[in-house]
Amino acid sequence: MRDIRNIAVIAHVDHGKTTLVDELLKQSGTFTAHQEVEDRVMDSNDIEKERGITILSKNTAVDYEGVRINIIDTPGHADFGGEVERVLKMVDCVLLLVDAQEGTMPQTKFVVKKALQLGHRPIVVINKIDKPGADADRVVDEVFDLFDQMGATEEQLEFPVVYAAARDGYAKLNLEDPSDNLIPLFTTILEEVPKPKGNDENGLQLQVFTLDYDNFIGKIGIARIFNGTISMGETVTLVKADGEKIKGRVTKLIGFKGVDRFDIKTAGTGDIVAVAGFETIDVGDSLCDPANPMPLDPMHIEEPTLSVTFAVNDSPLAGTEGKFVTSNKIDERLTAEMNTNIAMNYEQIGEGKFKVNGRGELQICILAENMRREGFEFSIGRPEVIVKEIDGVKMEPFEHLVIDTPDEFSGAIIEKLGKRKANMTNMVPMGSGYTRLEFEIPARGLIGIRTEFLTETKGEGVMNHSFLEFRPHSGTVESRKYGALVSMENGEAVGYSIFNLQDRGIMYIKPQDKIYNGMVIGQHAKANDLDVNPIKAKQQSNVRSSGADEAIKLIPPRVMSLENALEWIEEDELVEVTPINVRVRKRDLDPNVRKRTAKKVKFAD
Repeated sequence: MRDIRNIAVIAHVDHGKTTLVDELLKQSGTFTAHQEVEDRVMDSNDIEKERGITILSKNTAVDYEGVRINIIDTPGHADFGGEVERVLKMVDCVLLLVDAQEGTMPQTKFVVKKALQLGHRPIVVINKIDKPGADADRVVDEVFDLFDQMGATEEQLEFPVVYAAARDGYAKLNLEDPSDNLIPLFTTILEEVPKPKGNDENGLQLQVFTLDYDNFIGKIGIARIFNGTISMGETVTLVKADGEKIKGRVTKLIGFKGVDRFDIKTAGTGDIVAVAGFETIDVGDSLCDPANPMPLDPMHIEEPTLSVTFAVNDSPLAGTEGKFVTSNKIDERLTAEMNTNIAMNYEQIGEGKFKVNGRGELQICILAENMRREGFEFSIGRPEVIVKEIDGVKMEPFEHLVIDTPDEFSGAIIEKLGKRKANMTNMVPMGSGYTRLEFEIPARGLIGIRTEFLTETKGEGVMNHSFLEFRPHSGTVESRKYGALVSMENGEAVGYSIFNLQDRGIMYIKPQDKIYNGMVIGQHAKANDLDVNPIKAKQQSNVRSSGADEAIKLIPPRVMSLENALEWIEEDELVEVTPINVRVRKRDLDPNVRKRTAKKVKFAD
């Protein structure tokens, strides 16, 4: 059995996980001298590169001093917590990265709790020690207090600490030490990470923690071998979570090193490999020795808290911009997504309508953005929280919300969140003019708050949240204060009309944009909806006035991204998503139908 160490890198979003993995790959000699390597090499998908966040957990391996170190890079965002949970079961230790200035954050708490429950003793890496506001000693104390709160054992509280600046590629064991490389971190990994338990002589036990898909070989399970060995072409038994057993042959066995994947003939205890040949393989399933199948415990994945309806686009412009517009194509695409993403699920709820459940707005937005880029055209309704009934009581998800804001905005933020049923649990001055506020808030209260929050804090506030628990329903939550400007005509927008409508509110359209009856073209400055005509041109007269046409000055429109639009809409609105445009529209395009529906809702209340 070869010398192996298995570690996962966990941290809050933007604390430097992927950058650290980059440097570990470079300094271990994984890349050859002439190989050109881009930044954040592990973030392979387009959206990850654009947003600078990790969405899917990915694994790599480096060889250092004869030891194979398998490293799994995990997402930091709360919406992808499902990815992190599974990965932690596959490794023997975690590197917990904490920003030397920001300290412990909500997502740090979430991942630490999971790691400690599994019995891991984390290696704490205080990253970004080169920041001007860094205070490494305070952060180490914060981490210790956090471990203590989470019920860590004596052994877990004696965690090793490494100080690092991953971007500059150095680490040190004491702040005073000189250092210009990551050798202190490599040494700590070799000394502190336990070797994999288990033995090559035992019967095969392998568990899948992530899925991949290949058009030629089908579903691929990325898994860790806990006991025994596995070989290409071998017949093994797949044991599903419900106990069903299926015999099958390993058609492909894939190993990892750096960013490369390559075919291997055999692998042993402690190895992380990809296995193909089983069409029904799922996360948490085990592959076992057919002679004596002993499956591992299936995984518990936290359930979705948010749902949104995807439907076929039925606007007057339907089918003019997208390549895939039918319900069959949308159904196929959602099925393909669920093949690899187990933190989401979906069901058909009507003709051409699908209810997609996920862990948060960002997760659902990423799916919609991917579909849009692939040429799909569809509409999305307003996100809704999933309400459960427990012992006859309506329960809804609550979130732990942490906000860092400049001191002068804290009063306005507390007032705004109070209207959304948030309960403040903590308020700490952070120094350098910032305050940290902590709240417990119903997940409904977070829908649509991000844009308002950024406006309120002039873009300087930082907001993070993670799932807390289900609690009894907390009554109605305040939503959008402003109405919509709704087009009453079909055609192309005209500059003259937009100029005259500017005083009524914020415009979302520019001249020559295609418009249809029932499409939302702007935000009204008052609370009611207003039907307007954006295609009315200036009438020519046969008498020229002395003040001939004054040049009209148009204020640039507010460009609605997919996330902004989803946050902005109300119950009676939809977002129309096409490869070229994101439009907001009323659910009922006919103004008379809208009035009747509004009356019904009013009397029902």
